[in-house]
Amino acid sequence: MDISNTGGTVLSVHQLNRQVRQLLESSFGLVQVEGEISNFVSAGSGHWYFSLKDDRAQVRCAMFRNRNQQMGKPPENGQLTRVRARISLYEGRGEFQLIVQHLEAAGAGALSVAFEKLKRKLADEGLFDDAHKQALPEFPRHVGVISSADGAAVHDIISVFRRRFPAIRLSVFPVAVQGEESAPAICRALQWANRLHAEGKVALDALILARGGGSMEDLWSFNRETVARSIFESALPVVSAVGHATDFTIADFAADLRAPTPSAAAELLSPDSRELEQQFRALENAMLRGQLRRLEAAGHSLSAVARGLRHPGDRLREQTQRLDGLEIRLGNSTVHGLGQLGNALQLRQANLVRLSPLRQIAEVREALNGRQRRANQSMAQVLRDSRKRLDKAVALLESLGPRSILDRGYAIVTNQQGQLIRGADAVQTGETIHTRLARGSLHSTVVKREPEP
Repeated sequence: MDISNTGGTVLSVHQLNRQVRQLLESSFGLVQVEGEISNFVSAGSGHWYFSLKDDRAQVRCAMFRNRNQQMGKPPENGQLTRVRARISLYEGRGEFQLIVQHLEAAGAGALSVAFEKLKRKLADEGLFDDAHKQALPEFPRHVGVISSADGAAVHDIISVFRRRFPAIRLSVFPVAVQGEESAPAICRALQWANRLHAEGKVALDALILARGGGSMEDLWSFNRETVARSIFESALPVVSAVGHATDFTIADFAADLRAPTPSAAAELLSPDSRELEQQFRALENAMLRGQLRRLEAAGHSLSAVARGLRHPGDRLREQTQRLDGLEIRLGNSTVHGLGQLGNALQLRQANLVRLSPLRQIAEVREALNGRQRRANQSMAQVLRDSRKRLDKAVALLESLGPRSILDRGYAIVTNQQGQLIRGADAVQTGETIHTRLARGSLHSTVVKREPEP
């Protein structure tokens, strides 16, 4: 489009701005521009307006609602940003501007590529396999927290533990969670916590690796390979609680469990004391009800047994009544009848004596005493026989032993190496030999050999 005014035609401002806008939009395609955001405004219409600047210039930008709705949270002033945009002109003020189609943090593309590359590498090595994941303790006593000492994440974790199960002890390992020194500090904290636990100085049950939310650059320390390997090598279970629920880091995949937030990590490791109390109360009530049912059943059984038993007093009264009857009958009977009753009474008394438990006990005790005497006699005889056999064996061993042979005048001859000499051909003239006698020994030098003919 030619907008030169060689023919003397006068253009209005509106016409000039429109022609310039059309020229810009037709001459340039989509461009990528990188700069720092400033003067950011989110209008009531949903459109975003801001400037992109560097140390030498700036340009106005507009990102309409149909585009920025896909971006999630809006950018912040001072954030280094890369945009993909069309070049245009706002006719109303004659301002040069960029119509932004897409916006991302500068370097996010490279970071995403690095993230995926490292993720694939560690996954291929098996660092993320479920077979290596450790189970979390059901009732931990001591939990270590690796995070910034003054960050909101630590305060959230402490608050949750105090609310849910205040008996759990917490130890904070303060580290930087952002910057060049943060990744080495996180690795050292993981190793230090494991060393304290292994040496028995601090009995830890699990570790929480925590940080609040932030951009990909802010969370990059948790995407370092050294951090992932330190988590994998930890003998203590590690819960990763980095960023918000939508943030994922390499540490999340390497950890034994990922929590969407630091508070969620604390909830995963802390039993709900109120819920446990309710469970204990329910168990207590169930036990009480069970005990009452068993007591009632035992009471019913006891009552049934009691009904089947007769009290000794009842039997005594019955016998008394019978004796009274006999007494009346005796008083009204003849002498013959008295004799018969006397005989019957004597017979019953004899039966009682014969059936008395004392007599049976005496008989059993006598039988036991007799068996014990017989057992003692048998054992004594066995011991005497065994002693005789032992004495014979000892005498036989002594008669066959080398001491007995030596006592009969024989000797045992050995060379300097302690080997037995059985013939004259086993030694040389001039060789020293050792002769053991029944009492003492001799060291001799061979002056002559006489082999057996």
